[in-house]
Formats: sequence, C-alpha cells, structure tokens
Amino acid sequence: MSEFFLIAGLGNPGPRYAHNRHNIGFQAVDALAQAHGLDFTRMEHRAQTAHGTIGERRVILAKPQTWMNESGQAIAPLSRFYKIPPEHILVIYDDLDIPLGTLRYRQEGTSGGHRGVQSIMQLLGTQTLPRLRLGIGRPPGQMDPAAYVLQDFEEAELPSVWEVLRLARELIVRWLDGDPDFARPGMTWRVSVEA
Repeated sequence: MSEFFLIAGLGNPGPRYAHNRHNIGFQAVDALAQAHGLDFTRMEHRAQTAHGTIGERRVILAKPQTWMNESGQAIAPLSRFYKIPPEHILVIYDDLDIPLGTLRYRQEGTSGGHRGVQSIMQLLGTQTLPRLRLGIGRPPGQMDPAAYVLQDFEEAELPSVWEVLRLARELIVRWLDGDPDFARPGMTWRVSVEA
C-alpha cells in the first residue's frame, strides 16, 4: 500500500478569519479538496482533515485548528501518527515578500520569518520541508503587517486570488506526481489576469 502524502494549508480557524490574506493556505487546500471530491470530515491532532486519493497518491489534506503561529502542534503529530516523512509534506501559506499573483516553491531552508512554518520546522526538527508560498504583497504605506495579513482581500484583488488558487491546485497535483520542475531551486510561477 502506498504511503501517505500530507498537504497542509496554513491559516487561522473560524469564520472571522476565513477570507483573510493570512488564510490563503486554507483557501488553497479547500479548493484542492473541492476539485477532487474530498471533504474535511475529521478532526484529528488539532487539525481538520480530508482523506482520499489524488491521482495515484493517498493524501491527507490538513487545516490546523491551532492559531497560525502554532501550526506545528497539529502538523507534527499528524506526521508522526501516519508516519509521513517531511519530504512527503507540502506546506502552503501566505508570503508578504512575494507580490499577489506569484507562487514560489522551496524544498528546504529557513522559515523566512513565517512563524507558522517555523513552528512546523521546530517540531519536526528539520528545515527540509517542501513549501508552496502564495504571495499576498506588502501592506500599503506605513500599515502594520500584522494588521494587513488579517484583512480580507480587496474586491479588485479577487480575480488574482482565484487564479492563484487555480494554479496552486494544479501545482500541488504536479508535486504529488513527482514533476521534475520541483527539484529545481527557486521555482516561481505568476498568474495573469485579463482586465
């Protein structure tokens, strides 16, 4: 029987945060689940999970129900319980330092200051952790980044967000299939939205 792959979208739990920039990781795994007929019907190890298959892979999609900064408290126990090695975990999350409409893949390295990712790395004990970063851009003017990430996307940004989620779904499937592009460092994709 094939091994599990864990696809973890990061965000904050509850309807208040559902459409925040910080929750684009949750939105990505929701879109993936919907596209493949999977449902988040379980609560295990402090995460909502959906189990099933995508292509030839047995997958667990996870949305930690800890706060964002404590995501490792859900992902590390799931990884241990299902014996999923770090290289079979893909973490999807927002990145302030990447413009909206840009997606970037990394196989290993530091958390880049993202506390949710840092929590996962710390509790897994490794920096070798595949991750797909979804750009949300920098806050305007002197706005506090902590306040910015907890805002919903603006109406004008939504077409780009939808394209990012569509492309993220496609890239996750390609990653699961072992697409050699993902072995190349610093892979970057950009969506284009017609005005």
